[in-house]
Amino acid sequence: MIITFTPNPGLDRTLTVPRITFNEMTRASGLRLDWGGKGLNVSRALHALGTESVAIGFLGGATGKRLEQGLAEMGIATDFLHIAGETRTNTVITEAETGRYVKVNEAGPTLRAEEVATFYEQARERVRPGDVWVLSGSLPPGAPPDFYAQLIALVQASGAKALLDSSGDPLRRGCTASPYLVKPNVIEAGQMTGQAIHSDAEALAAVKFFLQQDIHLVALSLGAAGLLLADQDQVVQARPPRVQARNPVGSGDALLAGIASALARVEGRPPLDEIARWGVAAGTAAAVREGVSVGSRSQVEALYEQVQTTRVG
Repeated sequence: MIITFTPNPGLDRTLTVPRITFNEMTRASGLRLDWGGKGLNVSRALHALGTESVAIGFLGGATGKRLEQGLAEMGIATDFLHIAGETRTNTVITEAETGRYVKVNEAGPTLRAEEVATFYEQARERVRPGDVWVLSGSLPPGAPPDFYAQLIALVQASGAKALLDSSGDPLRRGCTASPYLVKPNVIEAGQMTGQAIHSDAEALAAVKFFLQQDIHLVALSLGAAGLLLADQDQVVQARPPRVQARNPVGSGDALLAGIASALARVEGRPPLDEIARWGVAAGTAAAVREGVSVGSRSQVEALYEQVQTTRVG
């Protein structure tokens, strides 16, 4: 079973405008609503791939009910913990002429100590050996700083795999629990290492930094250049075909869905190049679509055949 955990989900509201201008009124030419949050994006991408998951996390208020209903209508199984606060709304403004965008995220509801304790109890009851748990996104106010580290320890003590996709202090503290996989992008990795990544050598050094923390797999997202996927024995770079990206928001979550699907598809672990190709194919299929969207299984399979992999280092 794949479990996707989103501690701070939200309703993603995407407005399309002719041009992004400041200090004057602009009329939107399009509106799109998506049930958002990084883990929920992963569940949506998994569903499109034909791989089922259960989406969990914290939901509250009218927005939370709307989000839960929307996921159910999409056929995505959920088991959220309902909290007192109101689930957040995030806004994306996309410029039609250029594809440039501005994304503004609300902070999210403040968790109560008893809500956090209840979540850990439910997670302990749910986790099973062989599960893949995808832990994605920022922590809401009120969550303890080591929230991810505690959850990773809980999950992996039960024989499941924890895949971590976060940034800043939650990523740093989460790494101390040695998750099975981490998926930083180059900005997040640079913040962790203290060295901005502008070259292949710097990217490789960042990957090794994470591997030294007893992490089994490191998936360093390179944006349009694809992915570096590494274990203790080898590093593989997967490069996508040339495409016209329409909205890269959420493509990293789709990439992680491709990786999680590959890991859950067979007993044991598939070869690195296969995992990397599925990840890049799923991420690319999402990037060429409007809004925070995902590609279909047939689109991902077609792109999988076009992804090129090479061994690095």
